[in-house]
Amino acid sequence: MFKVRIITLVILVAAAGVGYFSYSSEINEESRFQFKLGLDLAGGTHLVYKADTSELPASDVSTSMDTLRDVIERRTNLFGVSEPMVQIEKSSVFAGGEREQRLIVELPGVTDISEAVRIIGETPLLEFRLVNQDVEPLAEGEELTQEIFDAMFTSTDLTGRYLDRAALEFGQGGTSGHVQNEPIVRLDFNRDGGDLFASITKENVGRTLAIFLDGDLKSAPVINEEITGGSAIVSGGFTPQEARDLVRNLNLGALPVPIELISTQTIGASLGKDALDKGVQAGMFGLIAVAIFLLVWYRLPGLVAVISLTVYIIIMLALFKLIPVTLTAAGLAGFLLSIGMAVDANVLIFERMREELKAGSDTESSTHNGFKRAWLSIRDGNISSIITAIILFWFGTSLVKGFALTFGIGIIISMFTAITVSRTFLYAFGKLENRGVIKFLFGSGIK
Repeated sequence: MFKVRIITLVILVAAAGVGYFSYSSEINEESRFQFKLGLDLAGGTHLVYKADTSELPASDVSTSMDTLRDVIERRTNLFGVSEPMVQIEKSSVFAGGEREQRLIVELPGVTDISEAVRIIGETPLLEFRLVNQDVEPLAEGEELTQEIFDAMFTSTDLTGRYLDRAALEFGQGGTSGHVQNEPIVRLDFNRDGGDLFASITKENVGRTLAIFLDGDLKSAPVINEEITGGSAIVSGGFTPQEARDLVRNLNLGALPVPIELISTQTIGASLGKDALDKGVQAGMFGLIAVAIFLLVWYRLPGLVAVISLTVYIIIMLALFKLIPVTLTAAGLAGFLLSIGMAVDANVLIFERMREELKAGSDTESSTHNGFKRAWLSIRDGNISSIITAIILFWFGTSLVKGFALTFGIGIIISMFTAITVSRTFLYAFGKLENRGVIKFLFGSGIK
């Protein structure tokens, strides 16, 4: 008995320490453990881009999308955006057909959509294409469609995703093929890009290699020999400032695939704060109502449930900070729903305890048998909820994933607090005869 009470005291002290950590880290603006809020609570801009991966081999799609995400992250970080979130999202496998590749960009604190789009769109798309000499040139007045373009310029798979760095140089004139002091851009590829460039130039001597930036033809040199240095030169009649801007943007990352903006959303900071305040307020009112019900209906076990629920909330808030979890309105909903599941587990246990007490058992035996009888129902219900959370997280959109993550973590922690913490607290009361005031305190209902 003494050992159980010591464990109970340790749990209470540890919970108080964790609670203090959550509180102190939140009021300290310099702490790295503050809650991370999503756009719907903090305000900012939400952009959805569709990536065109139709010309990529299936084996390269995943790598190209990862590169695209890294490029956009570097771009948004350059402009001082606080903790931008860039993630890849695929359409549901149940939608049929190929999975559409989308890029979700969230920029906290940026409420000017045109500025946000400019930040993303300034990164150029770099492509190398071979000119197909067998295709007839366009007749006068004929429109250049995508189909004709693809026929005239054959993809080489060499794009900006292989670029290591870009540098500004000035033409030396003479036999270099460039005008004296003409601004030119040197492209240095990574190892894979250098090998691919060498292979392209070796196999296509005498052909023209067109270099495109954002779909515009910048240079079309003839391949005279294999180039093994891993570098290429782009000269497109740049002014010095244009060349500097191009070098800067390329070094920040050239897009490996074309992207198209398909959705925008802006949430003001005041609107996000209002949503957060109302969510917290609703949660507080709900918790108070639940606590009153537990205390009135279940009395002393109800008080244990309230304390256990408080421990549960403290653990969850600390995990949100440490993982960290980006809290959205949907995430808060998942958290509050998991609190309801934690209460439900305690209710099942107390109802089984009440049946044991009515049969004449003492408090210790009633606690033991009540938990034992309720465990199977709690286990099955929580496992089915965890499976649901996993499915929602795996197949859902970013909004649904926020709900599924907090809900799933909450279910796991609620099982711990209901089965371990609540039971330890009840065992700490010891073995008491079920009569008199003890019978009233461990009873339930209005009788």
